[in-house]
Amino acid sequence: MSNVILAVDDSPSMRQMVGQTLRAAGYDVIEAADGVEALEVAKERVVDVVITDVNMPNMDGITLVTRLRALPSYRLVPLLLLTTESAPERKAEGKQAGATGWMAKPFNPDQLLATLARVLGPRLAARAV
Repeated sequence: MSNVILAVDDSPSMRQMVGQTLRAAGYDVIEAADGVEALEVAKERVVDVVITDVNMPNMDGITLVTRLRALPSYRLVPLLLLTTESAPERKAEGKQAGATGWMAKPFNPDQLLATLARVLGPRLAARAV
């Protein structure tokens, strides 16, 4: 069974690029256009990782991370921010909200996949116990 990744970005082209990269690596991908849509998906189904943009309409990525961390089923799920934001204050805000990691756009597909392997490793090991 492959891991399920929730990819959240208001840019259809960015969702498509992330989705193609992940699907080519064998992941199942669910896409959402903003934090509101992503939160609805997350309440219906627990995914293995959430990758979200920061700047989106309706609900930004940092608010999404905060709301996901408030759900018991998402306390240990890796939540990654993939964004053009680079200000140290925003990174600190993301970390305080509960983000597992921060990646810069434009993303490097190999780096994205390596990051996923790193954050999924402990989670997969915990499932096997």
